[in-house]
Amino acid sequence: MEKNDLAKSSDTSIEKEGIVSQNLSQDGIPNEPLDNDHIGIENISVEPSKLYEAVLALRNYGFNYLQCQGGYDEGPGKNLVSFYHFITVDDLKKIEKIKEVRLKVFLKRDSDLSIPSLYKIFKGSDWQERETYDMYGINFIDHPNPKRLLMPEDWRGWPLRKDYIQPDFYELQDAY
Repeated sequence: MEKNDLAKSSDTSIEKEGIVSQNLSQDGIPNEPLDNDHIGIENISVEPSKLYEAVLALRNYGFNYLQCQGGYDEGPGKNLVSFYHFITVDDLKKIEKIKEVRLKVFLKRDSDLSIPSLYKIFKGSDWQERETYDMYGINFIDHPNPKRLLMPEDWRGWPLRKDYIQPDFYELQDAY
């Protein structure tokens, strides 16, 4: 690789890191900048153990509303992901011109699927975290009511995982 190619690749990595990711890094919170989404919103990956700390920092930066929390499955044998979309709903922001950001926590499906609940910071995460648990099996530590929301309490498995095998109609659990 020539010097120009190396300079171009390092410039790209610098450009990839957005202002929120830079601020988290400056505050000592490890993170990994991801590609912006299709409308230019900054995406950041954090480790499960740093999620709570990162969200507290985001709230201090002015991201005072958790608009959405959810999950998705990257495919059989791949990661399960918990994602968070934060926005600013007033003019108290400390980072100028940034109004929304997304955090993602990637979890290996064959390891511990536990991450901190954000309920103590954002009460609106209550049902969103319960739905993510119900559909993907991601556990939210310190959630005040970690029960199934959509499926019966005795349901086996996580229906939105891509490796989920739906039981035959003879094997369905009695919902009532």
